[in-house]
Amino acid sequence: MSGLADELLADLDGLSDNGSADDEENQDVPTPSTSTAANGLKRKAEGDIDMSEEEGEAEEEDAAGEGPRGGLVLDGGVKPAEELDAEDVQQMDLGGVEDISSIAKLEGSKKMTDILKEIEKYQANPSSADAMSLPAHLNPEYTLIVQANNLSVDVDNEILVVHKFIRDHYAPKFPELEQLVQDPTQYIRAVRILANNEDPTKVDLTGVLPAAVIMSVLITATTSSGQPLSDAQWKAVERACDLADRLEETRKSIFMYVSSRMNVLAPNLSAIVGTTTAAKLLGVAGGLGPLAKMPACNVHLLGAQKKIALGFSSVNQRRHTGFVFQCELVQQTPPEYQLKVQRTVGAKSVLAARMDLERTRRDGSYGQDLRDKIEKHIDRLAAPPPAKITKALPIPNDGPKKRRGGKRARKAKEAYAQTELRKLQNRMAFGEAEEEVGAFDQTKGLGMIGVGTGKVRAGLGEAKSRAKLSKANKLRTAALTRAAQSGSATSGTATSLTVTPVQGFELTNRAAAAQRVKEANERWFAAGSFSFVGQKGGGK
Repeated sequence: MSGLADELLADLDGLSDNGSADDEENQDVPTPSTSTAANGLKRKAEGDIDMSEEEGEAEEEDAAGEGPRGGLVLDGGVKPAEELDAEDVQQMDLGGVEDISSIAKLEGSKKMTDILKEIEKYQANPSSADAMSLPAHLNPEYTLIVQANNLSVDVDNEILVVHKFIRDHYAPKFPELEQLVQDPTQYIRAVRILANNEDPTKVDLTGVLPAAVIMSVLITATTSSGQPLSDAQWKAVERACDLADRLEETRKSIFMYVSSRMNVLAPNLSAIVGTTTAAKLLGVAGGLGPLAKMPACNVHLLGAQKKIALGFSSVNQRRHTGFVFQCELVQQTPPEYQLKVQRTVGAKSVLAARMDLERTRRDGSYGQDLRDKIEKHIDRLAAPPPAKITKALPIPNDGPKKRRGGKRARKAKEAYAQTELRKLQNRMAFGEAEEEVGAFDQTKGLGMIGVGTGKVRAGLGEAKSRAKLSKANKLRTAALTRAAQSGSATSGTATSLTVTPVQGFELTNRAAAAQRVKEANERWFAAGSFSFVGQKGGGK
């Protein structure tokens, strides 16, 4: 027994060792990104695990004081760049920062320099259509497209920070300008033209701001309480304006490159959501193939931001919104229909990605057709309810409506026709008072009922208005009539009691007496004369 026990323990130890080795191998081998997507199943279990892990990481980041972080990113995808919230940027106080280079460090960085060099390289020698059709891991330019798209987000964030720096440092000169000009690009251009002049009315803002805004700026500048800046302060603002212009040029060049290459890589998808959003979707999905295999209900969640707002109001936060929510179609939709439209756009984007994956309809016509359908759907959602139709009044004196005739209609009219008794009640004799009958406190006039004849019962009406009898009732009525007319019928007032002067009341059988009278009559008067002559006493 001890030998068997030792062998069993050894086998269990071997199984545990193999299980741990298998677990280590499973941990070393990454899970394919398209395993669940290829089966067409929703990433529910993995999504729940990822979201729980993200919540744990979000709590740690909240404790560290960090802001929003990326949401759903598939395996093999590139984490999107974090977009700064404009409201968070407005809460910054950059008035104490003297030099813009201490906070804006993107320009001249190794990341930005390398990506711009690669963009120039591929713009000089673009990839062929066959190379662009390769999978994401075999196409080096695809990775560059995603990196360039993320870099454009970083450039936008940098422009927001630079704009805030310029506002804080130019506010002592013209504090009302930030209320009159809300757009960052227009504000920076207006600051460059207004500069540090003591008389702002002499500058020309034509082509920089709209005519109405120019009028407001000039009128407000004459009554502004601002003071001129020192040379050092203006130099800092001027350097920030130059940096903003360079960043704007970089952003435009990146946008042009991404747009040109996305129109080759995914023309149908770009026709629906735009080249910028299409590049973001391909970046977080891990390529065109994983995006095409993804369930349509998950596409609008790609790139969703999980914002940490402990202690703050969450009224203005839009949950379950990703990169699809940022596309032009959704942003132009009325707010009450945006969540519904983004699901529609996400579903159509999967269809367009599948078409791009099959390398068909490369002119983007399929995506344009889907975009037209989405726009029609938005128009139907936003259309006002149909107006209530006011029905016209009928033509006066048009007469009664024509009704259907026929035997059935005639029979119905005959059955409900006015009786002769009712007709007499409705008539009145001229100059004579009608008789009335009443019960309790109600009276009813009789009209000409019984006038002249004294009979209340009216004569028989027309045969058309008589009650209809069935065949069985007709036979029964005829039999009763014949029985009543026959002579053998006994009167209903007949009695068996006879009053005599001798005995008083006597119970007799009148039928038997009548029968005896009948027999005697037949005996004596059968021939119309006396027919029975008998001998009295038996003599002749």
